[in-house]
Amino acid sequence: MPPAKKRTRSYDSTKIRTAVLAQFAAVRTAVAGLTPEQLAAPTRLGDWTVRELAAHLTMVLGSVARYLDAPEPDKHEVPLQDWPFRTSSASAQVDEDVHGIVDAGTDLGALFAHAADRLAETLPGAADTRLVPSLPQALDCARAGETPTGGMTLADFMVTRTVELIVHTDDLNDALPGLDVPYDRQALAACTRLLADALAAKAPGGSVEVRIPPYAVVQCVEGPRHTRGTPPNVVETDPLTWIRLATGRTTWAAAREAAQVSASGERADLGGLLPIMS
Repeated sequence: MPPAKKRTRSYDSTKIRTAVLAQFAAVRTAVAGLTPEQLAAPTRLGDWTVRELAAHLTMVLGSVARYLDAPEPDKHEVPLQDWPFRTSSASAQVDEDVHGIVDAGTDLGALFAHAADRLAETLPGAADTRLVPSLPQALDCARAGETPTGGMTLADFMVTRTVELIVHTDDLNDALPGLDVPYDRQALAACTRLLADALAAKAPGGSVEVRIPPYAVVQCVEGPRHTRGTPPNVVETDPLTWIRLATGRTTWAAAREAAQVSASGERADLGGLLPIMS
């Protein structure tokens, strides 16, 4: 008997929009109180300081308005669970854009305000089904007068914003211990679920059950499927550890050594499948 086809996870678009705005507001408030010394502090993101990281966080939200201003892509090509695998292709352009903003000396408060204001202008009237460019390269096509390809629905794109905001909020908290920017529960849940579903897409199967309470449970990896009771291969971790694993902020070995991940069964080593995105 062929394996049952897994249903695509659905998200409540109203809750996702609210979560994105809430997480952005939390970051904006935290950044507004940073000193010049804190803004100059290093991060775990290469040569980015906290200032570059903060500038990028304004781009995460600002991209929604920019993409809604662009011509609509000609077709839907990027399913939500595929988005994490495509982000690495845009990393060089993102880095260039971030450094360009910082080198221009633009005030961070003004950047945050502009991003929030533009979103308030463009998002409320936009339909969830409206197609938007999925990555900056597609937006460049639109700027050149071409019809962008690689489109995804606005509803899906907003889910990707929870990943960007939660991951980089964690980067900010890591760079400045004690800052403790809060994680919106709905945004954290969506981020966790999308990255878990991406793992299941990367390694389809049913021999390993990955549990990330209280937000996600997925099955992955080819091999014998269990039908009842406790599966023979189980991985369990908390949401932030999972997000760090999935994005390369920590390694499987380090998380196991720190007892942040429990894994039982001969197929329960996910080290070769991580990170999901970087």
